[in-house]
Amino acid sequence: MKLFFTISLFLLAFLKLQGQNVKVLNSVTKEPVFGVAIYNVDKSKSIVTNFRGEADLSEFSETEDIYFKHLSHILKKTTKESLGDSKTVYLESNTQGLDEIVISASKFEQNKKDIPQKITSINSQSIGFTNPQTSADLLETSGQVYIQKSQLGGGSPMIRGFSTNRLLITVDGVRMNNAIFRGGNLHNVISIDPLAIQNTEVTLGSGSVIYGSDAIGGVMSFYTQKPRLSYTDSLLFKSNIVLRYSTASDEKTGHFDFNLGYKKWAFVTNASFTEFGDLKMGNHGPNEYLRPEFVVATNSGDYIIQNKNPQIQKYSGYKQLNLMQKVRYEPYENLSFDLGLFYTATTDIPRYDRLIRYKDNTLRSAELYYGPQEWFMSNLQITKLSSRSNLYDKIKTTLAYQNFQESRINRDFQSVIENRREESVDAYSFNLDLEKRFSPRTQIFYGLEYVYNKVMSDGTEENISNNLISNTVSRYPNGASWESAAIYTSIKYKPNPKFVFQSGLRFNHIVSKANFEENNTFLNLPFNASKNEAGALTGTAGISWSPNNILQWKLNASSAFRAPNIDDIGKVFDSEPGSVVVPNESLKPEYAYGGELGLKLNFSNVVLDMSSYYTYLDNALVRRDYTLNGENQIMYDGELSNIQAIQNASKAWIYGFEIGLKMSIANHLDLKSQYSIIGGSEEAGDIEVPIRHVSPNFGNAHLIWSNNSFKMDAFINYNGELSFNELAPSEIGKDYLYALDSNGNPYSPSWYTLNLRSQYRLNNSTTITATLENITNQRYKTYSSGIAAPGRNFILSLKFSL
Repeated sequence: MKLFFTISLFLLAFLKLQGQNVKVLNSVTKEPVFGVAIYNVDKSKSIVTNFRGEADLSEFSETEDIYFKHLSHILKKTTKESLGDSKTVYLESNTQGLDEIVISASKFEQNKKDIPQKITSINSQSIGFTNPQTSADLLETSGQVYIQKSQLGGGSPMIRGFSTNRLLITVDGVRMNNAIFRGGNLHNVISIDPLAIQNTEVTLGSGSVIYGSDAIGGVMSFYTQKPRLSYTDSLLFKSNIVLRYSTASDEKTGHFDFNLGYKKWAFVTNASFTEFGDLKMGNHGPNEYLRPEFVVATNSGDYIIQNKNPQIQKYSGYKQLNLMQKVRYEPYENLSFDLGLFYTATTDIPRYDRLIRYKDNTLRSAELYYGPQEWFMSNLQITKLSSRSNLYDKIKTTLAYQNFQESRINRDFQSVIENRREESVDAYSFNLDLEKRFSPRTQIFYGLEYVYNKVMSDGTEENISNNLISNTVSRYPNGASWESAAIYTSIKYKPNPKFVFQSGLRFNHIVSKANFEENNTFLNLPFNASKNEAGALTGTAGISWSPNNILQWKLNASSAFRAPNIDDIGKVFDSEPGSVVVPNESLKPEYAYGGELGLKLNFSNVVLDMSSYYTYLDNALVRRDYTLNGENQIMYDGELSNIQAIQNASKAWIYGFEIGLKMSIANHLDLKSQYSIIGGSEEAGDIEVPIRHVSPNFGNAHLIWSNNSFKMDAFINYNGELSFNELAPSEIGKDYLYALDSNGNPYSPSWYTLNLRSQYRLNNSTTITATLENITNQRYKTYSSGIAAPGRNFILSLKFSL
């Protein structure tokens, strides 16, 4: 009996002690906040939270004021009595803290200052102000992503000399890259609705440890709007309507979204529709960019028509629809279920860069366009942000399915044969990501990933004079598959607030399978099927060191890889006039090894951010001349063409320097600037030549004035020249894209634009954004682009919020 009485007293005391414990969490990330100082008014009582964010409040009375103070959070005052039974305190990050939170480095929230790599962030306020037409334009506003456009419905990012399938795109943590992402300019990023994006993070440099294949040059992580709960019995309703018009492309955009938030359930719906007309270029610039004539296809034949206004780029307009539906269920504060549904569809997109090609002084193509480009994604994410498990503190599971539909249609001038090639990819993925904090100094992140892609491809040709349809070689081997399985781990060690060390490893195994029996009817390949297997081990290690409040050093070394996909091993297409790419089954992964050194100087009113990097690409997958059955030419779409194939036939060296400036000039007046210098070469036989996707030096400068309701930004964008000798050999062969120098050789001229953007908040519900781009009406093309950039362009946007 005495023993029972003793145990009872002990249990009561324990329960009472537990009832005195408080847990301090970040209000946004729900992550425990370590090192929060808790004290009363005269500081006679004080305690600090442990690494679980917990502290014992037993020495405080029920009604006295208690303060919660942390360097990166807003001071909070409360009482034990007002905490009630929950005994949980949520601290809001201050403005600086909000800017420092990033997700893409580990799949979980981290302080940006702790990350050895350079990550640039674009938040919703910045997106609302810059008012981008597409997600490619959104990336360009960062000042550190270069955008190439083959057509108006385009936008191929370049980051630190890498592009296309050497960059990775994610949407809400789901890999968008699929088995047919190509080495040529890639425009899938425009499928993401910029008006549905909450924030974007761009990792500059390798991201292979977390994201696997393709993340060589960088990772573009898009996070869409999250459903917001009310956490009460009342409904939380938020809604936005956006209307936008721009003059250069006669763009008309309409968008609406609304949020329904309940105590545990929330729903957000987004819809956007955009119609683009033919884009008008500027007045002042190279005459080679003008569109003097175009082809009109009629029932009686094809005719070349003189363009009444050569600055109008006939044909370049298209339409696009974006839909998004998300659902969030949060039964507990640390457990959530998120379902996202996305659908994007375009009309036919004219391939403007191919429509301006000539053959024997006559326009080569009567019709050449992408058929409707469609993207669907459904993803389910289950997140638990608090656990006492020995294996993890946080866990996130992501299941996703995507379907990509695309096609290419072309017909030569005055030809009766129309070629059509259609592709469909089903992409399934599973990710498990975990985080475990072993001590206040040590955290690990680890996980596993499985991805499976199935490719369907079909090729037909139609005689438009009699409507007879016959089969022809498809772009990809029909029924091909690509799958990847991976495990990764990463450790973060922070012995003190000034120093952070992070390191990680990832092992990937990739299998590609393709059957060429259908295409061998036309190609006569020396094989009917191929199976490509590859294993890849990559790693990273880096430090972030802040010896004082002014200096911050970052040093990082990493390796990355790209495994051959179906586009590499099985594609058949006309890579350039007079050349055709055929399959190659003997491919291995390409590897990149790089290092980066960064320095940030933070003075009271001036911040300088500098980075220097170097990357060596080994076993590079490049397009080179090839032989098939001893022959170096083949008939393709009725034309005798040189044979090429993707091969591990090169090495490359890429290097660069970036510098950013932020300066507070006066109250309400700031200066921001960014400049990038990039260089590099690759091996071509016994010589080194310029790399195709190394952009010219580029930069911008913004002078921004703002107060409570009005904001104005006067800015300049500028771009250096690439001379004829600095162009990659593959670009020299596309002289129809470029201006001509004094010797008649193609080159990419330098250019600049002067621009003015303003935003005025009429009231709590109405905002007007007006932009005048390219004020001096320059005629220019961004490097490697097929379509000329807009001339003088006035953009007006109205946003109504409820």
